[in-house]
Amino acid sequence: MKFSQRIGITPPKKLLQKDSIDQELTNSLWNALTSFIWTTFKRTDSGIYGERTDFVLGSNLQDLILAIWILFFKKPTDEMPRYYSDVNGVLSEIREFFFKAHWYEVYDFIEFVSGYLAGRQKELFIKASNSFLERENAAYRFVDGVITEISSKDEIQEIEDAISNSTPYYGVKKHLTTALDLLSDRVNPDYRNSIKESISAVESLCRKISGHDKSTLGDALKVLEKRGAIHPALKTAYNAIYGYTNDADGIRHALLEESNLSSADARFMLISCSAFINYIIAVNAD
Repeated sequence: MKFSQRIGITPPKKLLQKDSIDQELTNSLWNALTSFIWTTFKRTDSGIYGERTDFVLGSNLQDLILAIWILFFKKPTDEMPRYYSDVNGVLSEIREFFFKAHWYEVYDFIEFVSGYLAGRQKELFIKASNSFLERENAAYRFVDGVITEISSKDEIQEIEDAISNSTPYYGVKKHLTTALDLLSDRVNPDYRNSIKESISAVESLCRKISGHDKSTLGDALKVLEKRGAIHPALKTAYNAIYGYTNDADGIRHALLEESNLSSADARFMLISCSAFINYIIAVNAD
């Protein structure tokens, strides 16, 4: 804790940043971009391009910058600066956008950029960004490459583990990633369908593990219980959750009308279903 915090001049922890990004967080996220992306720029061959060696086209960042310009900014390519590091270069234009952007546009941008990274570079960029987001008490983190309103490390890890562990089960993984996408949409989040996808992931896994591909979740859980692959208390708990989301006619309209749902509902379902999926896979792997 800083001296100023110990003597009560500044608060020990800033308020949760949900619908805003303060200057410290903006600076930190830009520093992550700079450290792991912008500083990796490699100049082009001066023998081809003359004395200037910082042309965008032909550089190692050409594809990323073109994607930002065409797909994110949606600007004409003939307006894109030819040079990278000029005062009026493309990096300056990107920087100007970043520091004038609304809070949600900043998140849109770093999520977009991370989608064009790969391997170790992507891993380091996301790790640094999450570290800054946590330090500055933001309500969002990268989860499986998507900016998501989940602030707990344990919650993030549970979801990421479930997505990773479910790789052998295509349907399960697809339902989980769709639930995450629907929850994480910062413009039009779809909590109702996110909940449906989360419980569908559990249902899909239980069907596969039980060997009854056409059964309901309740029937599949009974099979797993008889095999000793699930504790009776957990079976009862997930039958109750299944009852919350489904009935004979499908989605329970009285409970799951969009106006009655919040991000907390969808987040709880995604986290709890992810934890259950991790448990079922682990138990049945023994």
